[in-house]
Amino acid sequence: MKGTLMTDVTRRTVLQASLLALTSLPTVSRAATAAPSWPLSLIQAARAQIGVTTLYDPAYVRLTYPGGDVPPDRGVCTDVVIRAYRRAFGLDLQALLHEDMKANFAAYPKAWGMKAPDPNIDHRRVPNLAVYFTRRKAALPLSEDFATYRPGDLVTQMLPGNLTHIVIVSSKTSTEAPGRPLVIQNIGAGASEDDTLFAYQRTGHYRFAPVA
Repeated sequence: MKGTLMTDVTRRTVLQASLLALTSLPTVSRAATAAPSWPLSLIQAARAQIGVTTLYDPAYVRLTYPGGDVPPDRGVCTDVVIRAYRRAFGLDLQALLHEDMKANFAAYPKAWGMKAPDPNIDHRRVPNLAVYFTRRKAALPLSEDFATYRPGDLVTQMLPGNLTHIVIVSSKTSTEAPGRPLVIQNIGAGASEDDTLFAYQRTGHYRFAPVA
């Protein structure tokens, strides 16, 4: 669908209000022990978006290809991931996913009535990224153990109202539950770092290293 990236922006607005209650709690910074350098580079690139990307904007936009992006002050949850990989490693998920979709279109969801790949939007849809990461053998089991979610991991979630979402696991943890990682995301009000990894249903867990 080319009208919006997600059709129910109103539910996102409601979700923002509930998020405020979750994120108003104090958090403490704690670097992950012996974390590889690439996850920390990814986290730094994601964290750099906080205060820059201040809007949640799901509008369909025609992008340049490759390397296309919406204005940096806006975007959706997937844009946090896409920008972080580009900034940290020069890795372009727009191009990588589009090329894989062209060669393996049947492997990807058809929830939007797509009959062919669209480089303007495909990489900005959570289910498509989930398929791509799985095809790249980056999928990991879901777990209730905080320690299995390492800095730089990617986690997909289902938000209230059946809204798909993706986050980057942070190197910081919560003071409310020792060891529970924070996440970097755009859940409705721009890029932020929040304690919501276990607040919503987790649907996928990925560790996508920037190497073949």
